[in-house]
Amino acid sequence: MLSPESLKKIDREVAKFPADQKQSAVMAALTIAQHELGWLSNDTMQEVAGYLGMPPIAVYEVASFYTMYNLKPVGKHKLSLCTNLPCQLQGSNITGDALKKKLGIEFGQTTTDGCFTLKEGECFGACGEAPVFLVNDRTMVAKITPDKLDGFIDQLRKA
Repeated sequence: MLSPESLKKIDREVAKFPADQKQSAVMAALTIAQHELGWLSNDTMQEVAGYLGMPPIAVYEVASFYTMYNLKPVGKHKLSLCTNLPCQLQGSNITGDALKKKLGIEFGQTTTDGCFTLKEGECFGACGEAPVFLVNDRTMVAKITPDKLDGFIDQLRKA
């Protein structure tokens, strides 16, 4: 169940649209819900649907389309590596392989200690800084290379 604070945040997003189009705030509402709860369970998506007056399947369609939404629990640090062509041309596939080896997991998996989840991501709009990844959908790490990973991962592990 979403907190009153999260519902107030959703109300601020809904207010940006005409009263008969509050479903237009669905992406913002899902982001707010995920930020509070860590992931989007079916119950959470149904709550968002009810709050916005939408069919639950419409909310699920949005949540399942975009890679930024977590439809299952994730680790404390979700690392989303851009695997689109500009990042690949700058070595994201090599960085991805190094991440998988360092963490001992594949894309879509979480480390056994629950610290890291590794995901493939779509373009993050920073092609000039490639390769890039996002930490917890909020912090972009640019020009990441395998030789920079050890220190960065160790720093996150301590956080």
